[in-house]
Amino acid sequence: MSTHSQFHLLKERRYLPFFLTQFFGAFNDNVFKNALIIMIGFKVAEGQIDFLTNLAGGLFILPFLLFSSFAGQVADKYPKDLLIRRVKMGEIAIMLLASVGFYLNHVGLLIFVLFLMGSQSSLFGPVKYGYLPEKLNRNELMGGNGLVESSTFISILLGTILGGILIAMDSYLPISLAVVGFATLGYLSARQIPKTPAAEPGINLDWGLWRATKANLTVVRKHRDIFLAVMGISWFWFLGSVFLIQMTNFSRQVLHGDEYVVTLLLTLFSVGIGIGSLLCEKLSNRRVEIGLVPVGALGLAIFGLDLSIAGMGLKLEVEGIVGLAEVLSFAGTYRINFDLLMIGVFGGLYIVPLYSMVQTRAERSQVSRMIAGNNIYNALFMVVAALLGMVVLAVLKWSIPQLFLITIGLHIIVSLIIFKLMPDFIVRLIAWVVSTLVYRTRYKGLHNIPAEGGVILACNHISFMDPVIISARSPRPVRYVMHNRIYHLPVLHWIFRLARCIPIASEKENPEVLAEAYRQIYARLDAGEVVVVFPEGRLTPDGQIGEFKRGIEKVLQKKPVPVVPMALNNLWGSMFSRYRKKWYQRWPRKLWARIELIVGEPMLPEEVTAAELQRRVKELKSQAKADNPLLPEPPLNTDSKA
Repeated sequence: MSTHSQFHLLKERRYLPFFLTQFFGAFNDNVFKNALIIMIGFKVAEGQIDFLTNLAGGLFILPFLLFSSFAGQVADKYPKDLLIRRVKMGEIAIMLLASVGFYLNHVGLLIFVLFLMGSQSSLFGPVKYGYLPEKLNRNELMGGNGLVESSTFISILLGTILGGILIAMDSYLPISLAVVGFATLGYLSARQIPKTPAAEPGINLDWGLWRATKANLTVVRKHRDIFLAVMGISWFWFLGSVFLIQMTNFSRQVLHGDEYVVTLLLTLFSVGIGIGSLLCEKLSNRRVEIGLVPVGALGLAIFGLDLSIAGMGLKLEVEGIVGLAEVLSFAGTYRINFDLLMIGVFGGLYIVPLYSMVQTRAERSQVSRMIAGNNIYNALFMVVAALLGMVVLAVLKWSIPQLFLITIGLHIIVSLIIFKLMPDFIVRLIAWVVSTLVYRTRYKGLHNIPAEGGVILACNHISFMDPVIISARSPRPVRYVMHNRIYHLPVLHWIFRLARCIPIASEKENPEVLAEAYRQIYARLDAGEVVVVFPEGRLTPDGQIGEFKRGIEKVLQKKPVPVVPMALNNLWGSMFSRYRKKWYQRWPRKLWARIELIVGEPMLPEEVTAAELQRRVKELKSQAKADNPLLPEPPLNTDSKA
């Protein structure tokens, strides 16, 4: 695994030209969009502002609903480098038309240009996110996506600032030159993108937009994990679009601020997204860590709620519109600014793992179509967000902070539903927190775990924390086989159910439970999942590897899948092990200890016997000790008085 940070990718041709191309595209989008929204907010009759602002937002994302499915097919059928260059040529033509709209001061024409920009972006999205998994390794994907998301929102920041400055000028020539110029820079960057072979050149394009869209959504729904990740992404864009679309009016109506206050608010949100996105690689240790998603969801709820309450409680005695310095002097505005910054930070932690999850769990030949399906759902959610804004503000005549409060309430409900339907998010969060805060863990050989297909991981069993350590760094979701009595422990039972563990018992203890356990194991392996077993059948009583049971041989007779041996080291002696016989004598020990999980090469099913598997696990454990002399095992002592 590479030890380079994500910024190392910016030195490589496989990434840098693509990065610059998408940066200039997102930057130019926001120069134009913010200029248009400010133009509507400050140069259009008061009675039309709310309607035109939400109409512009809706028309920009409508093309994602109409054209994304076709774009996904095209992105998988043709070389992505060629498609990116053609899309960027189209952007230049659209920006030339925008120049005409600015020259004529024609809001209607500019809103039509916004629709064309959305169409161009809907073609670029599947290509963009489909390109990354083709050019980046799995351990680079989280960092690569983090840079993309960070730069996208930093481009929102810079584009927002420049768009606000240029539209405030008396002449429309600067804004016209800017949008055409940056479109040209995007095309020049695209010319340097290395050749990328088509993912599936043999597919037939379906020109029926409605039929293709329906088929695309059906394909996404068939992959349950991907579908739930898409729902999470789409909800983020629902929430984000509500906040971003209303920033201009929030500034005018709540803070009584001018264009520069709008720019500050969007700046804080964008910087926050950038920080959160870049933090993802560091917090995830360069893997796709979906345990960060609940953290992001919780932060969005807390700071979104506080922003709503702060906005509703802000009663300013101000006449007309004031400048940035005066707004910052008002009591309560720094609280609002901090809330917006933190909404951005937690938004980055929320969205980057979800995009990476879609890219890694989709078949390589279908990534662009999965992203296209994601974009369709995103568009649906954002159209609904625009409609919600129009109903709450224009029909019900409620305030913008009240709209934010409604949105956060919905966010809490939707998040709970998603996490209930896919408990892997919560399970990985628990594993990530414990493995990060309780131990310092070294992992070796994780690449030996097959990327797809049914597989059994077999590990020695030292402590109750073993499943947590394995889950925390497994590149794939895992399902554990555990003793029936442990599975039904009070309090912990709900966690084991969330993790979809498989309870098992011996033939003597409960033959029905044993038969059901084998049935579930077979079903999980048939479904291409990863099943973890502890062949000793119990925790070690003395720190040594005990005799492996032959149940794994029975499983392989019916389901011949690869078996990956693993060894845990230096957990013996912790309060979660059998180091002391009495539970009340197991005081916390080895907190923040250096432990190790070493993963061996996969064994073919015909190679596997209980004795051979035990030998290989012992060999891995001894290798771990030899490789890490700073991690000696504590002296064996099972005397409860010791």
